[in-house]
Amino acid sequence: MTIYDELVARGLIAQVTDEKEIRDLINSGGATFYIGFDPTADSLHVGHFMALCLMKRLQMAGNKPIALLGGGTGMIGDPSGRTDMRQMMTVETINHNIECFKKQMSRFIEFGEGKARMVNNADWLMDLNYIEVLRDIGPHFSVNRMLTAECYKQRMEKGLSFLEFNYMIMQSYDFYRLYQDYGCNMQFGGDDQWSNMLGGTELIRRKLGKDAYAMTITLLLNSEGKKMGKTQSGAVWLDPEKTSPFDFYQYWRNVADADVLKCIRMLTFLPLEQIDEMDKWEGAQLNEAKEILAYELTTLVHGEEEANKAKEAAKALFSGGVSAENMPEEKLSDGDFKEDAIDILSLLVAAKLATSRNEARRAVQQGGVSVNNEKITDEKASFKKSDFADDFVLKKGKKKFCKVVL
Repeated sequence: MTIYDELVARGLIAQVTDEKEIRDLINSGGATFYIGFDPTADSLHVGHFMALCLMKRLQMAGNKPIALLGGGTGMIGDPSGRTDMRQMMTVETINHNIECFKKQMSRFIEFGEGKARMVNNADWLMDLNYIEVLRDIGPHFSVNRMLTAECYKQRMEKGLSFLEFNYMIMQSYDFYRLYQDYGCNMQFGGDDQWSNMLGGTELIRRKLGKDAYAMTITLLLNSEGKKMGKTQSGAVWLDPEKTSPFDFYQYWRNVADADVLKCIRMLTFLPLEQIDEMDKWEGAQLNEAKEILAYELTTLVHGEEEANKAKEAAKALFSGGVSAENMPEEKLSDGDFKEDAIDILSLLVAAKLATSRNEARRAVQQGGVSVNNEKITDEKASFKKSDFADDFVLKKGKKKFCKVVL
């Protein structure tokens, strides 16, 4: 099976502009392609997984990735999939986030001479002359066509700023510059980026003529992949300081039955033959599939040692025993205590297992709260500082738990 056929079989390809040429380039290792990452936070999250894994797969097949960091486009903000304008970030915040992204990307992609590149579009966007852009780039964009793009249509009723309206032009210009400066002949992006990407392909062909041949491809379900980065309790980050390896493992261990094999196919590097056999699994076997998914992805992000720790800690907890080793920790301060004690409702909120005392109270009333595997049924139960001297494992429901320490 060729690498292109594998991408199709894994469900990663949604649309292409020139399938035969794209297929030939990718299969021969002749693609120099880019994917853009706007630094809107100080960590990548699981919604970026699909793009990072794709870059890794294509690099392993001999193609050259360019990770484009949006130091320039991050100053504007992509309107795609948003209902309001993103809060504008300072240059200092953007640069800090970029440095965080660089470290995390290196776990997936091999950078260096003749390998992958990391490029910041601030290098060209921040010094553009407005009049020159209007004269040089503006004639190649039809406002009528831009307004039919899905990323703009869904914002027209609620309001689309002129600032955001320029995002498509900036992203298109990125591809033009990457084509000129680095020989980048292909771009990848999510299905919500299709209009922006077509703009870049058309800009290159219009400005440079028929000899310039740039190509576009999108990732299936990338909008869904972005949603993967959010849970009810917040974002699932790749930075271990923001989401511990244990919590990361548990996130994937708890995906829905209907999603587990799709995630294994799209995000892991297990052979397709093995995954095809797993397609037949059902019932209790799906729990095994979830463990495989969680272990593979935790290894990919945090390394084999942390993945093993998370796996063992999860097994110990769910087997009925109490093992605080390798479990995520929540710390209490003196301010959390009143007269040297903290009640169970305040404890659940302080440990971030409940968002409010009312939610904590319902959990206790429904019998879903335990301390060191002993169910707490009294919502007035309280604990002294001395109770936290030894392992103190607080659990809410089947999936939320942590070790509480002073």
